[in-house]
Amino acid sequence: MRNNHTFVALSLFVPVLFSHGISAQTADTTAGEATAAEVCAACHGANGISVSDDIPNLAGQKRTYLTGQLKAFRGGDRKSALMNAIASQLEDVEIENVAAFFAGLPASPGQATSSLFPDLVGDLVTFPKGYRDTFTHYTTISFPKRKQVRRYYANPSALAAARAGGAFPNGAYLFVEVFKAKLDADGMPVTGDDGHFMADQLAVYTAMEKQPGWGDTAPEILRNGDWRYAVFGTDGAHKTGLNEAKCLACHKPLDGQDYVFSIEALKEKAASAN
Repeated sequence: MRNNHTFVALSLFVPVLFSHGISAQTADTTAGEATAAEVCAACHGANGISVSDDIPNLAGQKRTYLTGQLKAFRGGDRKSALMNAIASQLEDVEIENVAAFFAGLPASPGQATSSLFPDLVGDLVTFPKGYRDTFTHYTTISFPKRKQVRRYYANPSALAAARAGGAFPNGAYLFVEVFKAKLDADGMPVTGDDGHFMADQLAVYTAMEKQPGWGDTAPEILRNGDWRYAVFGTDGAHKTGLNEAKCLACHKPLDGQDYVFSIEALKEKAASAN
């Protein structure tokens, strides 16, 4: 798991060469609206007005531009873990239709925002009180660009599943302590004897938990089985304003390893714990 959910805005310019198989006259905006509601609305809003300041509004954007950028994300010419995962699931006709739909909406001021989807605010997972007494620390990872060090923990259910080599069962819980790294006089992270950055100040906690039916309220294109995600402040309370769609999209390509980034480290720890 990781807590690296930075969204790359569609509004950034990247030259893309492409051809259209569907004209503006024949694109189905009704179908595009349905696709947008399922695929795009959790971040860009049902009416093309995004849910936060770090996500662009798409209402009134040029259709040709939107089509080109979505195809670039799909093909990997533009890099964004989130958008690559979403666009890779779209056919040409869906891209053309959704681009036509957004292009036909009235534009709004750049500062306008839509409400977060109530089912994607990251409040299903609860804070695991006393986790250090019952969970197993299985890996530590340093993040140079963020100047962070993160400590990963698994509950007994997740550890047992990793040892058995099967899918994670309902009740599996993975938890991360995210620390700001201790910095030297030049503002660079200090490395400890263990080879990882030295932890300084606790920033947040992140979590993913699997429970029956939890995936049902997530859009199909974002669904990670029954895994859901949360971010907690240092007081253990849910962070407000979390758009869980970003977490789901980031983990979506990992369906072959049950959506867990740190699966190999967890398997290694589980094997050594026998």
